[in-house]
Amino acid sequence: MKPERSIRFRLTVWYAIVLFAALSVFSGLVWLSLRQRLVGEVDRDLDVKAAQFQAYVTKEAAENPPVDLADEMEEFCQALPPSDSLELRGPGNFEFHYPRSHPPVSLDSRTVQRRFQMGSGTFHLQLQSSLAAIDHTLDLLRILLLSLVPLVIAAACAGGAWLSRRALKPVDEITTAARAIAIDNLSLRLETPRTGDELQRLTEVWNSMLERLEAAVRTLSQFAADASHELRTPLAVIRASAEVALRRARSPESYRASLEEISAEAERMTQLVDDLLFLARGDARGVEMPMEPLDPDGLLQEVCGEMSGIAGAREIRIRVTGLAERRWVSGNGPALRRLFIVLLDNAIKYSAPGSDVIVETTAHNATVSVAVRDFGAGIGAADQPHIFKRFFQADKARTDGGFGLGLSLADSIAKAHSARIEVESAEGAGSIFRVVFQAASGANLPESVQSELKIRQ
Repeated sequence: MKPERSIRFRLTVWYAIVLFAALSVFSGLVWLSLRQRLVGEVDRDLDVKAAQFQAYVTKEAAENPPVDLADEMEEFCQALPPSDSLELRGPGNFEFHYPRSHPPVSLDSRTVQRRFQMGSGTFHLQLQSSLAAIDHTLDLLRILLLSLVPLVIAAACAGGAWLSRRALKPVDEITTAARAIAIDNLSLRLETPRTGDELQRLTEVWNSMLERLEAAVRTLSQFAADASHELRTPLAVIRASAEVALRRARSPESYRASLEEISAEAERMTQLVDDLLFLARGDARGVEMPMEPLDPDGLLQEVCGEMSGIAGAREIRIRVTGLAERRWVSGNGPALRRLFIVLLDNAIKYSAPGSDVIVETTAHNATVSVAVRDFGAGIGAADQPHIFKRFFQADKARTDGGFGLGLSLADSIAKAHSARIEVESAEGAGSIFRVVFQAASGANLPESVQSELKIRQ
């Protein structure tokens, strides 16, 4: 198993590696540049000496009477450093070496050669200078660099460890504070350092996450409490009906009435559990909704036909306005049917007797919209931001036994279809719920529909 290392340790190691590489490159460049500079100076010095020697020999040979060339050359070479050597060859097997011992040519040396005319003869000059002194200087520099680099790295690592400890201290404080936050104290927040750096942004993001988590836990707790409250009523009715029926012998009609009451409450509980399960699966993205091209007009006609009986019992008329030509959306038939039923049921429920509910389908560019409008009491501005929350009921007196889950279901279904629900409402003027779908493209339509579109075109 790979051992765990702290960020401080890893930062120090990486800092040491990078620093070692940088100092190694720097030391190598310093050594090479100094060597090149020193060797270049030796080469220039040799060129100057060779030129001076050539001028001196030429001048002395031109004197009258003629001088002894070897003696003059010996005198000139006295001014050369001990590390230099000179060799001159000329006509008539003339050779001159300095020093007289004629040392062998050193491999660690610099040499310059020249050929020049003097009288009727051609002379070959070779001047050599040893690099021993330069090598000694470079060896001292190498030893100095090799000694100092480890010391510098050690000192830098110690300083880097101290700096990283100081820089990461706020992270340790954030970690300690975060560990103290649990499900029972999500209201706690981390202290935000006003430094304008990454630590401030990290703390702000962490506090924002805690706010969202606290809101989610609060919503979950409220959801569980509301669900328990809604289930308590039908359970109490079922239990009371059963206890009353079992207290004494009753007629078959009385037993039937009790069983019918129990059955009705059980049906309400089943509907509530189904709605809760659908919403829970939607939250977990576990609702299976196979999509297919659908004609929203045709589906709306069916739903309005089913709801016409309920509307008629309340003396409410449903007026449907469809598209001039069919448009298609990608959706799940049962889910969209449930969505339209929720919107129509709400419109009928909150409409005054004798009024109308208008259902209209419109198309614009790549969208298809279904609007359900009623002329009832409307929704107050303070309630509109909350109407899609679960168990929210703006007016408990007008719920007709509902649970406040209808619009939550509608919103969940719309999101599963990549659609959105828009609300326009004013108190006393009614409400408009509009579902905006993306129109299905031609490639996603059935072959029969594609053929129909081609014929129209």
